This record gives sequence, C-alpha cells and structure tokens, in this order.
Amino acid sequence: MKKDITNREDLLLFVTLFYEKLLKDDSINYLFTDVAKINLHHHLEVLVDFWENILFQKDSYRKNAMQPHMILHQESPLQKQHFETWLKYFNESIDELFDGEKVFLAKQKALSIATVMQIKIAQLKSAESR
Repeated sequence: MKKDITNREDLLLFVTLFYEKLLKDDSINYLFTDVAKINLHHHLEVLVDFWENILFQKDSYRKNAMQPHMILHQESPLQKQHFETWLKYFNESIDELFDGEKVFLAKQKALSIATVMQIKIAQLKSAESR
C-alpha cells in the first residue's frame, strides 16, 4: 500500500517524476526548455515550496504563481491540450508514488489551478480582441 505525501522529500520525489514525464513529451516540453528556459533544479525547488504551501500551509512560497504563466502565454500561447497534458502527467506521477488525503487534495488543487489559468487566458484573449 502506498503512503500519503507527508513532507518536502515526498514533494520533491513527486515533482521530479512529474517533470521527467513532462520533459519527455514533445507536445509540451518546449514550453519549459525553449520558451521559459527553466533551470530544472531551481524550478523543482520552487514547485516544492508551492506545493508545501498548498498541502501543508507552510510559508515557503510567497510569489504570484499566475504571473509567470501569463508571461509564458504571451511568448507562446498556452492551449487547452497543454493543460490536459499537464494534468495527465500530474495525476499519473502522483498516483504512481502516493495515495491518501494529501494526494486527493493535490489533484483537486491542480485541476482548480489549471481551470483558473485557462479562464485567465480566455479573459486575456477577450481583452486583446476588443
């Protein structure tokens, strides 16, 4: 039986597997490697901070998570399939490693985040077309 997510080490294990999957998929990896040009080690630490804040109410993430994604969208439009792919790998990765209440919460939050980002992008497109 798999255990639930309980600490930063679990989160790092999860986001590392998640990004391994994302970076192998040519339909989405270019957003990270060519457009955003992430430093993977640094990015994984930021993601751990973000999810630690979400799942454990730690004060480890104090940035605006939406802003870099809106900038990314301006550079290379984010499409519905990008969010679907992101969610697929998110759920797949977390389910491979863990099971429990925090997993359920993380998957709910990920869906919510993806939905809000898509709404914000749609609003941005609507404002630009006026």
